Formats: sequence, C-alpha cells, structure tokens
Amino acid sequence: MKYVLGIILIGLGFLIVWKADWIMNNFGRIPWAEEHLGMDGGTRLLWKLIGLLVIIGSFMYMTGMLGGIIRFIFGGGSTGSIG
Repeated sequence: MKYVLGIILIGLGFLIVWKADWIMNNFGRIPWAEEHLGMDGGTRLLWKLIGLLVIIGSFMYMTGMLGGIIRFIFGGGSTGSIG
C-alpha cells in the first residue's frame, strides 16, 4: 500500500513542479517568497521547492527512511545517552 501512495505522491509532486506557473496564476503571489526567494518569480520557485520536497519525501516513505529521519529530528530516535 505504501508503494501505491508513494507513486501517487510522486505524481502530485511532479504536477506541482510542472504547473508551478499555473498554481501561481490561480492562487496569487506569496509576498514572503517574492521578498526572500527572488525579485520576480520567488513564488514560482517556492512551489517548485514544495513539489521537490513532496517527491523526495515520497521516495523516503517508500524506502522506509522517512520514519527514522522524523524520529531523529523530533527526538526519540537516539539509542544512547550523552554523558
């Protein structure tokens, strides 16, 4: 089941990257992205980055790497103690 969900999410991520201009035209510009990610086109770049994160996250989910990384980032993933 996780492979089917992963493939669907990879397709969704691809569509976000491919249609970033369409998304921007229909939902408008994001002022934060325009200010911090480029003068003109920051919103488009943000949508492409979101799409890439969805694709990478989907591959990590399908291979079983996502759970370990989430545990490492938010705690509970360490097996030893410091000190």
